Amino acid sequence: MTAVQDILSALNLDQLAEQLGTSPEEAKQAAEAAVPALIGGLQANAADPAGAASITEALSQHGAGLIDGGVDLNQVDVADGERITSHIFGSNQEAVVNQLGGLGGGAGLIGKLLPMLAPVVMSFIASKFGGGAQAQAQDRAQDAGQGGGISDMLGGLLGGGSGSGGGGIMDAIGGLFGGGSQGQSGGGGIMDALGGLLGGGRR
Repeated sequence: MTAVQDILSALNLDQLAEQLGTSPEEAKQAAEAAVPALIGGLQANAADPAGAASITEALSQHGAGLIDGGVDLNQVDVADGERITSHIFGSNQEAVVNQLGGLGGGAGLIGKLLPMLAPVVMSFIASKFGGGAQAQAQDRAQDAGQGGGISDMLGGLLGGGSGSGGGGIMDAIGGLFGGGSQGQSGGGGIMDALGGLLGGGRR
């Protein structure tokens, strides 16, 4: 099961539909577009060292509790979600919303959904790296602006290779889609549709 499928399976579609004011079927379709777009946006931003450092610091501020045992959307901080989506997509956010809306649900629905799901995605990614990694990220976040500490910080957070352009975090987030997956659940079709819009939030 890919990360996208894991996140979708943790959502209560009836609760999601109620908060969006739509049907569970339409809520599911919209979520199948939104979740891969959020992960793909993080992946694209991690290609830039400053973006990778920003993601690392953000992960240190998001625990796994939001997704453990299933997501209660009443616990989601939508204001935090709005900040996350703004950081992920940058000036391309409106274009991303419109593009995703054309795939299902409409731009209005996607615009409401992304801030609801962004903290859930961050919680899921944080859950994969554990509290120790979060603590390391927090301790080293101040080094991010100095350039030299970025690769080491990311390598320690993700237990993967370092390197320019995000190193381990790029590989780890990219791997969340699952190798060779097809269609919306795996993110492939969504990424093709968004094209060059991702990575607008690079810092």
